[in-house]
Amino acid sequence: MFGSRGAAVLLGSLMLVGSSVVWTPAGHADGGRHGGTGEGAERGTGTHTGPISCRGASESTYQPPLTLQARTTLVRTEAGYVCTVAPGRTLPAMGFLEAVSPGASCNSLNSPRAVEKVKYADGKWSFISYDRGTAVRAAGILTVTMSGRVVKGRGAGGQAERTVVLALPRQLPTDCLASGLRGNSGDARLEIRS
Repeated sequence: MFGSRGAAVLLGSLMLVGSSVVWTPAGHADGGRHGGTGEGAERGTGTHTGPISCRGASESTYQPPLTLQARTTLVRTEAGYVCTVAPGRTLPAMGFLEAVSPGASCNSLNSPRAVEKVKYADGKWSFISYDRGTAVRAAGILTVTMSGRVVKGRGAGGQAERTVVLALPRQLPTDCLASGLRGNSGDARLEIRS
């Protein structure tokens, strides 16, 4: 039902839930009750001045589904990352991204503005605002790159760049000609630099 990448994201989500229980420091567990934006969440995020590097599987859904006709589309993405947050220290993390692509189709996908919330297994968060985006298609590969900054949490004030590589079939999926392409999978990389 999910495919191998979907299963990897689901497994990553389950691992994150389990590891969050183990890694969340006392006094910071209330961040989730505030939806990640209230006073408790701010205490739980903290900041980090060094680079953060994350990699993992990314699953996107499109609303409305992509067709051959370009139209404004809401893109929702979940990524199961493994992040290096300090030298020699890695943590699982989940990224939740929402973007609006003003002219999305099966041939083009560009999201110049997006927001992403990254939740690390130690209970901390990074809130990222992307304000630039490009999409390049070459040799059956679509590379979507977004850049912006971390507005709150771990890495606050740092520059962020997110790249996702999507392998495209040689022929357009039949979904593009009928009901529309509802989603796609890819490999994501997130870099945060202070």
